[in-house]
Amino acid sequence: MTSDRTSDRTTDGTPVLPVALVGMGKMGRAIDALAIERRCEVVARLGADEMDSMTREALGGARVAIEFTRPEAALSNARTLLALGCPIVVGTTGWTAHLADLEAAVRETGTPALWAPNFSVGVQLFLAFAEDAARRLREVDGFDTHVVETHHTAKKDAPSGTGIAIAERLAAGLGHQVPVSSVRVGSVPGTHEVIFDAPFEQIKLVHEARDRRVFADGALTAARWLSRQTTPALYTMRDVLRATPST
Repeated sequence: MTSDRTSDRTTDGTPVLPVALVGMGKMGRAIDALAIERRCEVVARLGADEMDSMTREALGGARVAIEFTRPEAALSNARTLLALGCPIVVGTTGWTAHLADLEAAVRETGTPALWAPNFSVGVQLFLAFAEDAARRLREVDGFDTHVVETHHTAKKDAPSGTGIAIAERLAAGLGHQVPVSSVRVGSVPGTHEVIFDAPFEQIKLVHEARDRRVFADGALTAARWLSRQTTPALYTMRDVLRATPST
């Protein structure tokens, strides 16, 4: 664990949000590198193996924690931080079957949390585009729909959380489930395709993440937004994007 603190404001006078990072893998390092540009200061860097003995003092004054670790550790990490009264942004995927348990922990502790399978603003728009297209195609014969999600070889969950979210939005529009194919290759940050296929034509919607910083940027935006929430609830990126810049 490391902790530091430099100042409470950026050079233009904007308040700096002190944050704790839980997990220092690829995403944790990307968030760490981008934090100060986004008016956040990392005051604690925590490994997943440090959470069992976690105290509020060890968080270094963090007002929000951002968690990117492993599916088997995410719920326990969130419960620990919520019990300490620290709001948490959870970015770990592959454990959506336990989201109801996270929501229960939010109610029990009175501390808000935010979970998202993907923090890219573009992906949030992509989800809306996909559902809208599905609704338009609902009354059209001849089109089959499927999703292809491609990620780097180190990604463990398949389909990805984003792939599942896309399939859910498509199902809402079409009125039936759609298949998701998963590809793990190279160092791809994340590419998602929705394919509407007919015998003589094809429609594709594609979102391609070119840099892992797009997710880091969204996670920091979510952290700043969550730090201003007073109602204990389990929020999503849809809540963040509904908000105006002044909220």
